[in-house]
Amino acid sequence: MATTTGDLARPRPSAWSRFLGRGPLHLFLVALGLFWLTPTFGLLMTSFRSAADIAETGWWTVFSEPRQLTLEPYKAILEEGSIIHGLLNTIYITVPASLLVVVIAALAAYAFAWMDFRGREFIFLTVVALLIVPLQMALLPVSRLFGGIGIFGTIWAAIFFHVAFGLPFAIFLLRNFFIGLPRELFEAARMDGASEWAIFRRIVLPLGMPAIASLLIFQFLWTWNDLLVALVFTSTDSAPITVAIQQQLRAFGGNLDIIAPAAFMSMVIPLVVFFAFQRYFVQGLLAGSVK
Repeated sequence: MATTTGDLARPRPSAWSRFLGRGPLHLFLVALGLFWLTPTFGLLMTSFRSAADIAETGWWTVFSEPRQLTLEPYKAILEEGSIIHGLLNTIYITVPASLLVVVIAALAAYAFAWMDFRGREFIFLTVVALLIVPLQMALLPVSRLFGGIGIFGTIWAAIFFHVAFGLPFAIFLLRNFFIGLPRELFEAARMDGASEWAIFRRIVLPLGMPAIASLLIFQFLWTWNDLLVALVFTSTDSAPITVAIQQQLRAFGGNLDIIAPAAFMSMVIPLVVFFAFQRYFVQGLLAGSVK
């Protein structure tokens, strides 16, 4: 391809000039990010302040009076025990519920996408129809069911409920992703004698990891932050941290020196999970947008 003299003489913009050209956009994004993080930062600062300081001044006064920052609220939580117990219960509920939803949904989605069996379309439409069933509608009948089999008020009750109501969306999401995978890969694997399990393990799982990781993050956050299901199906011994925080508010009103550190502790683990899987999460959101 011929190159004109004008093209050779025209200097290419440097990285610094490109950065300056996008300066207004960068400033807007930085300002938006700071505005979005302000409540979280305020909660963090509040969690390190005593009850007297919280009652007298706002959290922003720590910049002029850093002596307000103290570890006493976190020491009180560790000594009191109910918040830590609730945090452990949240882990016991969230991890199994998230993993079970991802594993069962991945297997079911592969079957709906690439396996031929009688009634496949009807069953999948039934699963999709379950997406519109309100969660509140099932609280009473499922409570009676769990009471009849003896698991009401236990951690297993919350796990099974979250799995049951997480599966329709999870199957719908993964099936739509799996069905977009190249058909030639499956035909070649079957011609080579690969079983359905081998195809799922060696082809579907590696290629579907972005969507699976995105689903895992969604399910983890939904279960971790749940309050309604925990209030209905758990007891005092099995209540997660959301119920423990709610009970503190109910018992002591504006007891922010306990609620603030407990709320911040409940945010840390979801943030760690999100940033750990952030790369897969972005890939999962973009998956299928470009064919």
